[in-house]
Amino acid sequence: MASWKRDIASGLIVLLPVIVTLYVIAYLYGIIASSTAVFGINLAVLTELGVPRQALGLVRVLTTLIVFFLLVLSVGYLSRTAFGDIFEDILDNLMNRLPGLRVVYNASKMAVETAVSGTEDLQKPVKIETWNGLRMTAFKTGKTTDDGRDVLFLPTAPNITTGFVIEVESEEYDEMDERVEDALTRILSAGFGESRDDSVAISVTDELSSDGDADD
Repeated sequence: MASWKRDIASGLIVLLPVIVTLYVIAYLYGIIASSTAVFGINLAVLTELGVPRQALGLVRVLTTLIVFFLLVLSVGYLSRTAFGDIFEDILDNLMNRLPGLRVVYNASKMAVETAVSGTEDLQKPVKIETWNGLRMTAFKTGKTTDDGRDVLFLPTAPNITTGFVIEVESEEYDEMDERVEDALTRILSAGFGESRDDSVAISVTDELSSDGDADD
């Protein structure tokens, strides 16, 4: 009974993210493909030129992706210049003056930074005792406060984009001999995930016989 329940849970963990991702892609594809114009270009002209109607949806999607990619590339290149830093500061100040919308803007920006940066910004996983006898997994951020405390990020499970930023003394947490990926797997799977590297290394030595041949 317990075995097939674990199998179902493991299958859902693998399949549900794939299904949700495919659904979002199909949904966005349908929205773009059903539009009558893309970036001011009336695609009805392509129909008059003999382009099959079935191909118009693909043309719309490809045109949108190309223009969006060029826009992202241009803004990214601009952001690495001195003018880009000034523009970003002006944009942040402007958005933070809008009541209500500034919360959405800052949350979206933080979520994108977390998703794009990956796990390299998360330092060594640590264990911290949040309550009496209860330990939780946190990550070093590499930052320290003015009074010398270490800044840790304590994520929630299974959504690691939310959590708590805590400031603790270095002796109040324990560093673990664990990779960031293994700690994130445990958190993202709500404790059900297992490390891929769970094999046990066995040291094998060959005993040589008197004639120099290895024994079977």
